[in-house]
Amino acid sequence: MTDIVIDRQAAIDEPLLPTLEQLTQWVGCVFSHHPDDEREELTIRFVDEEESQTLNRDYRGKDKPTNVLSFPFENPPGITLPLLGDLIICHAVVAREADEQQKPLIQHYAHMVVHGTLHLMGYDHIDDQEAEEMEQLERQLLAELDIPDPYHI
Repeated sequence: MTDIVIDRQAAIDEPLLPTLEQLTQWVGCVFSHHPDDEREELTIRFVDEEESQTLNRDYRGKDKPTNVLSFPFENPPGITLPLLGDLIICHAVVAREADEQQKPLIQHYAHMVVHGTLHLMGYDHIDDQEAEEMEQLERQLLAELDIPDPYHI
């Protein structure tokens, strides 16, 4: 794996958003478990509830804001680019969830970035077995970042 390139976009004015350094650490932790994956570029965009709801409605058919949306990049035929995809993170939803779950905001952000990056790499949680595999990997990665089990509320 070469250097991680993150295009950090803040479409909201919010002082509590993760820094580029934090994002790079969290994404790097995921990448360290996928050394053969050569896609090292992604966009992480922080948005308001309106943008999150619009994207969630238009792309997932769910007309409400959500914590994180993952849009994997698909290379056009015959072209190989190092792009992994885009994560769209709604600060208001993440902050509300962190408060409801009584977790530090930065730890919940780390979980959302790890979770979303795994989605970009092809992991999913549609069925119970996939969900358990993905959640177990999330627990392992977050433990490496000294973050407690996010599913133990």
